[in-house]
Amino acid sequence: MDRKVWMGLLARAPAEVLDGLWRGLGLVPAYRWLRAPEVGGVMVQGRAGGTGAPFNLGEMTVTRCALALEGGAVGHAYVQGRDKRQAEQAALVDALMQGPEAGRVRAAVLEPLAAEMEARAGLRAAKAAATKVEFFTLVRGDD
Repeated sequence: MDRKVWMGLLARAPAEVLDGLWRGLGLVPAYRWLRAPEVGGVMVQGRAGGTGAPFNLGEMTVTRCALALEGGAVGHAYVQGRDKRQAEQAALVDALMQGPEAGRVRAAVLEPLAAEMEARAGLRAAKAAATKVEFFTLVRGDD
């Protein structure tokens, strides 16, 4: 799992799931803030059909922070919403994944988080599929 993958996973993670997994890890590293958690907004862009010209879809609230562990590893986080604790936990996971604790953090936080998010996506897809309507047309004769 490379950094791009785990950063995306942490950015989209539900706060309560990440909090539970972080507490289960039982690791409390010493760190200092490089940028304390702050709430702001970003412009979200979309593309018509996924390939068309970009357009501004709207704004989204995000919380960001940066911290440095005593060993020198730097962790960054951008998470959806206003949860400063979630941003702190995501930045700690990012920093720990760059050091000797990476295997332990991957097994205790990232892999269960990925499985949980995949299960939620599957459930959401199943609910959407249940509402699918099949349309068909009967061919009429030339009378």
